[in-house]
Amino acid sequence: MASVEAARTAVGVVGNVISLFLFLSPMPTIVRIWKKGSVEQYSAAPYLATLMNCMMWVLYGLPMVNPNSTLIVTINGAGTLIEIVYITTYLINADNRKRLKVIAVAVMEVAFVLVVFLVILTVVHTPERRSTIVGIMCIVFACMMYAAPLSVMRLVITTKSVEYMPFCLSLAGFANGICWTTYALIKFDLFVAVPNGIGTLFGLAQLVLYGVFFKSTKEQQMAAAKLKETSLSEVVVDPTKNADNNRQNP
Repeated sequence: MASVEAARTAVGVVGNVISLFLFLSPMPTIVRIWKKGSVEQYSAAPYLATLMNCMMWVLYGLPMVNPNSTLIVTINGAGTLIEIVYITTYLINADNRKRLKVIAVAVMEVAFVLVVFLVILTVVHTPERRSTIVGIMCIVFACMMYAAPLSVMRLVITTKSVEYMPFCLSLAGFANGICWTTYALIKFDLFVAVPNGIGTLFGLAQLVLYGVFFKSTKEQQMAAAKLKETSLSEVVVDPTKNADNNRQNP
């Protein structure tokens, strides 16, 4: 039993590290948004879904809900703070329509988590029932987090370009799903196993798409760069031609 707990703890620590990389993997996208001062075609859905997921898992891992889940609380607490930073950056650089939509969704998410927290503390009186209720909700929201990139995947298939589907995020999501599925299977936890098993499949699908459309993305970028160079060359005025024209038309 001790060896099983030690193995589970070790996998959980590795899962914390991988999850941290997952939460930090959108950083290049956030930096790009900040530098350009525009969210372009990037969606806030992954950040909102991840925020909701992290807040629910923090609730699931609290001692009064599911004892001995410290590793779940620590990484999802960190994830909550990171997502708040991402969403704030998105809001600063989004247009008014997108900004209002993101604010509305974020407020509803926070309100929902607070209501769930108050209800399970006042109405549900045993950790077993609390962990079951919150665990079922965690499955739903974790699946939503992993499914959030579906809109980006649709964009990839439509445009045949992976420019707006960061590779690091897809890879980190795949690795995170594998690690936490393993963690859940060592000492079986249905509520951790189900969403992370689904997350593994979504991560794999994104990596397959990236492999399929990586070449066409490069070709599109090269074609765009060539077109830009051509356009610039057309507007450059040749000084010798101007001199000839001046001589001909005094």
